[in-house]
Amino acid sequence: MSLPPPPGSFGQQPPMGGGGQPGGAPQPWQQPGGPAGPPPGGPPPWGPQQQWAGGPPPPPSGGGKTKWILGGLAVVLAIALAVVVTVLVVKPDGGGNGPSNAGANGSKSEFASADDTGPVSIITEDPTCAAWMRISQDYADRTNAVNWGARDSSIPATAWTPEQRTMYETVGKATSEAADRTKSLVQQTPHRVMRELFEQFVAYAGAFTDVIPTYTAEQHNLSLTLNSVGLVLANVCASIEHGSAQLAAPSVPLPDPPTSVSPPAEPTVQGRFMMSPNSICPEWDSAVLKFDADTTEWQKIDPNIPAAKWDAGQRATNDAVIPIILENADKIEQLGRQSKNSILEDIAVLSAQYHRAFANALPNYRTADNLLEAVASYGVKSIRWACKAAS
Repeated sequence: MSLPPPPGSFGQQPPMGGGGQPGGAPQPWQQPGGPAGPPPGGPPPWGPQQQWAGGPPPPPSGGGKTKWILGGLAVVLAIALAVVVTVLVVKPDGGGNGPSNAGANGSKSEFASADDTGPVSIITEDPTCAAWMRISQDYADRTNAVNWGARDSSIPATAWTPEQRTMYETVGKATSEAADRTKSLVQQTPHRVMRELFEQFVAYAGAFTDVIPTYTAEQHNLSLTLNSVGLVLANVCASIEHGSAQLAAPSVPLPDPPTSVSPPAEPTVQGRFMMSPNSICPEWDSAVLKFDADTTEWQKIDPNIPAAKWDAGQRATNDAVIPIILENADKIEQLGRQSKNSILEDIAVLSAQYHRAFANALPNYRTADNLLEAVASYGVKSIRWACKAAS
């Protein structure tokens, strides 16, 4: 089951095969009633996405219209925005996984994550979430005002109309300002992987805004990477807000320690985590396509139906997909560890852990559990689009 994105800040995506509607126009799931309500269903898997657009739908609930996310369509930045802005941090009841520096000697570093050198896993609280969601919502409001989500991303700068140039310049300014506001979060988060994601959001924001004056269609991959990184962060925070992370964390054993750890760096110093294609990129792309193909039947099931109301066929399909999800989690963790890139590895392991958490939750599925799969989905996409942007 795949979850189409809500018309929320971090955008919508066409299916994996690189298709979707021409030029990056909004996909059919975008409901005509506007962004305030939840999106209708649809099954597109781990595919390309557009820039942030729209406002937040309501949070997931038994009567909501949000869809599963497995293959990677989008969920939840917008879900999170509807609620996280009013809640600073949800404290776990216990048993959750905090930063892996817990119990270590305190560091005098200006980075709260400086001592986080252990395994990446499920994040059950983070003090930066409220600020991040505010940044995201403000960005969404500004991009919506110029209809950014409906643009044709295939048109190069040399062929822009004056109106299109103004739109790109407006979004470039909004992106730069969002990145500037994100820089302080790099120091504040106690989690290494959140720090790395904030750093990469800043790095890809800078890369995208730098190419706007001479933009070509191939550079859209920078924007796709930026969006995916932003959505990993958003869904981590949303899964905390809705309690999915706290419930899932005890069921997911800690993975092996990282093969290497990236040191903290000022966002102006830390560059993109992939400037040239990594050796794992072709196999990563193959793993994404295989996962989509292997879960076709599962993607057809309406995720509005909780596990308690599945019929026998739906139960059988969900039971059958669990080992596929777990196999994919093992594969993406394996590739991440083979990459010899510490940031790529952390994002891959984070994705694998949330993938496992979702698989563990699936027998007793509730709507908010798709936030866990959203983290995995966008983590996978972050690496996939970074590979393409570096090509």
